Amino acid sequence: MRILAGALADCVHVAGVHHFLALAQAMGHETRFTGPATDPETWADMAREFRPDVIGVSYRLTPENARRALAEFWGVMQAAGLGDRAFIFGGTPPVAAVAREMGIFQAIFDGSEQTTAVVRYLRGGAETVEGRPAPPQTVVERIRWKAPYPLLRHHFGVPARTIDPTIAGITRIAESEVLDVISLGPDQDAQQNLFHPDLQDPSRMGAGGVPIRSQADLEQLYAASQTGNYPLMRSYSGTSDLLRYAELLTRTIRNAWCATSLFWFNAMDGRGPQGLEASIRDHQALMAWHGERGIPVEGNEPYHWAMRDAPDVFSVAASYLYAHSARAFGVTDYITPYMFESPPMLSNRMDLAKALAQVRVAEAVYLKGLGFSDDLWGEAAASVDAEGSRRIWRQTRTGLLSYPVDTARARAHLAESIYLQMALAPSIVHVVGYCEADHAATAEEVIESAEMAQQVIDTVIAGQPDLICDSLVHERAEELVSEALVLIAAIYRLGEGDSDDPLAHPRTLARAVAVGLLDSPQLQRNPFARGAIRTRAMGGAVVAVDDVGRLLCERERIRALGT
Repeated sequence: MRILAGALADCVHVAGVHHFLALAQAMGHETRFTGPATDPETWADMAREFRPDVIGVSYRLTPENARRALAEFWGVMQAAGLGDRAFIFGGTPPVAAVAREMGIFQAIFDGSEQTTAVVRYLRGGAETVEGRPAPPQTVVERIRWKAPYPLLRHHFGVPARTIDPTIAGITRIAESEVLDVISLGPDQDAQQNLFHPDLQDPSRMGAGGVPIRSQADLEQLYAASQTGNYPLMRSYSGTSDLLRYAELLTRTIRNAWCATSLFWFNAMDGRGPQGLEASIRDHQALMAWHGERGIPVEGNEPYHWAMRDAPDVFSVAASYLYAHSARAFGVTDYITPYMFESPPMLSNRMDLAKALAQVRVAEAVYLKGLGFSDDLWGEAAASVDAEGSRRIWRQTRTGLLSYPVDTARARAHLAESIYLQMALAPSIVHVVGYCEADHAATAEEVIESAEMAQQVIDTVIAGQPDLICDSLVHERAEELVSEALVLIAAIYRLGEGDSDDPLAHPRTLARAVAVGLLDSPQLQRNPFARGAIRTRAMGGAVVAVDDVGRLLCERERIRALGT
């Protein structure tokens, strides 16, 4: 599409026009700028020469002057035979009101709309079943449609005795057009006992999330989202009956992607009935089920170790292990989440270093099938494999446990966290409401948090310094990759001889936890884990230490385990 745009008549304010044209260029459109204070005759001359599909007019002075200038402009355009082009307008709200009265503009932007409204105009959209234009309705298509902006996602589920408040909230969020993905947060009985009403405890209804109890509930929740910008929907996975739960989510809410794990959401962390080895096997089957259907899979494995105060190297090793299973079990679109500030004592430098190490490991293992004997750090970051059969999508988020309770400080933390996250150029930003240290976000708090996030993202897209160039970030990231490969090699040796692929074998992975190769201070007295590791923060990083607080490298720590 060709777009000609500039400031009209005596208006010299062109920053908004310039930003609009830069965004249009980034999306592949051919653009030309008329400059400031362009008279109607010059507009007509440039339009005849450039032959634009769209003519964008900006005016930011008084409404009275705008009325005269726009009337003169439109008269010249008609006289020049250009009245059949698509005309759009940008200006202050009072001037935009005048432009609306004229009835000649296909789209009008007054600065109050979301960035996504501009993106939607420039990209166009698919048609919904209702016939209204809307963004694409699969996550991969929507990522490509919205680029260079990432998708915004937020959890939402009102802890209540019914689903009604969540239905109302979903509609309000969809109509605000601030989110691309609404993630349902079901209560614990919904995740574990949805298909077993006899095991549900009525006194726990709504504890921790929305009390989904039937297919009809899910259908009503999805229907509530079919307005505004038609956000995609997804939900937490089940912690029992995993495949049956996945099929129900796919059929009812068109689950945008599946989030699963390897070592968690089972009896080890108290969130499901299964033992560790059986749970690993079922999660791998869940990966395969979605892979066969071309549904993306999110691997939230790495940050669960970090949330339990495991050393940073474990998050990198977990990124390796999950990427290895995702490749082995046929995942075609892998969403890799990077939770920042987890644990909260990480410095920005060490946090970014850990995330960068995870990126290198996950993308080298999943896309290229490289192993622990290869130079994974030497591999350039990538998003698709050589055959185009596997794709990886980065998703970042703020650490839930990192938010201050104080609201003003929490808002600041949300903004600073997202600015740091954007250094990874994510395809999805999982916004965590600033209020989450105190209570689950209401619809209005979801909207406010998303608007704050979008403001930061707009700033970054306009030009962010390359934070990854920091030498200390690189040094720590390379060290973490090297240490993680020592740990991965030890896990491989643990299962060598029992399987052709020990690193994807449930028994080997469960044994790695049992003997302490993978461990956490929060797993003390856990029947599935050793729970003996000690960690502490040093220099902004989280590391393993011995009984007297001395730093342990992985070789020393593994040697002490006798494995």
